Amino acid sequence: MAGADPMFRRLVWRALRWRRGRAAVVFAALTVGAAIVCALAAVYFDIHAGMSRELRTFGANFYLGPAGAGGATWAEADFNHLIAGAPPGLVVAASPCLLGTAQVGARRVALAGVSFEGLRPLAAYWQVRGAWVAADFDDRNAMLGARLAEELERGVGDELTLTNDLADDAAKPLRVKGVVETGDANDRRLIVSLALAQEWLGQPGRLSHALLRVDGPPERVAAWAADVRQRYPALDAKPILRIAAAEGLVLDKIKGLMGLVALVILALATLCVNTALTASVSARAVEFALQQALGARRRAIVAQILAETLLTAAAAAAAGLALGWVLAQLIGRAVFAAAITFRAPVLPLTVTLALAAALLAVILPIRRALQTEPARILKGE
Repeated sequence: MAGADPMFRRLVWRALRWRRGRAAVVFAALTVGAAIVCALAAVYFDIHAGMSRELRTFGANFYLGPAGAGGATWAEADFNHLIAGAPPGLVVAASPCLLGTAQVGARRVALAGVSFEGLRPLAAYWQVRGAWVAADFDDRNAMLGARLAEELERGVGDELTLTNDLADDAAKPLRVKGVVETGDANDRRLIVSLALAQEWLGQPGRLSHALLRVDGPPERVAAWAADVRQRYPALDAKPILRIAAAEGLVLDKIKGLMGLVALVILALATLCVNTALTASVSARAVEFALQQALGARRRAIVAQILAETLLTAAAAAAAGLALGWVLAQLIGRAVFAAAITFRAPVLPLTVTLALAAALLAVILPIRRALQTEPARILKGE
């Protein structure tokens, strides 16, 4: 037994060295399979962050507002308290809003007071001619919805004046800094800073509602919404279902597609490895017959084939990890315009699946090797 291990190692090394062609086929097939699995697994485990970045262009996905009838308002202080007390990383962006009406010349228009700094990340889908109002304290500039701009015959850079029918001498000149096309009710609104709207509408410290962008699993978002409703019974806190549903649907479809692609690639790699190993075992029939004739047990031959295959698979897994990581970064740059972050499960998953594919592929070749009859092979039959 003392000399068995050196002999075993010599046989394994000789097989890998002198049959480089077939070993290279096995190595290449498993490397490609491992690389695809590594890349897709890396994207899979990092997809929530990547997709969240992309899906933020859909707009807000969470609503906070009074639970009562339309026209009710709630305290801005409660909003600030809720945002400050939200779980870390949950609220990505938030914009409080106060709605009302104002007089522009002889025309009554819808007025929306917003936090421009909070709204801009939520409104990536808005088409803006001109520029955004840059700061929340800016009370000299405003933005006009596209439809309202047409009706008022105002454009970027034009002036308009808010008047108050309750006080004849009250007037507020504003410059149109941007005209926005949103595809929703904001197309017919005059959009100003929240502080200006609160002052002009006579509702200091009050809000109509708030739109948020929250990032996290649906369970975490639902738990926070339930907590808000419990602590503030007068408030309605809920995800905007069409946005949340779209996110979940997109994520599920992409994850399912990646899983299917990985399984197909692994199946093809397994078939390729199986074909190469079967051909190798057939070509080595005399070698195995001679070993058995000299006293080698069948389990020694099985161990030899397994060792050769697993060594090749281990090397292929290492190469596949490196290649897959590069491929994952290319996918991340192409799809999300961002790097993919390495997640701990990628390494064991890739190695395990590569080794599993190799073990599955070697079953039939081992059975063929064990069915060899040494006497007939050595006789040349």
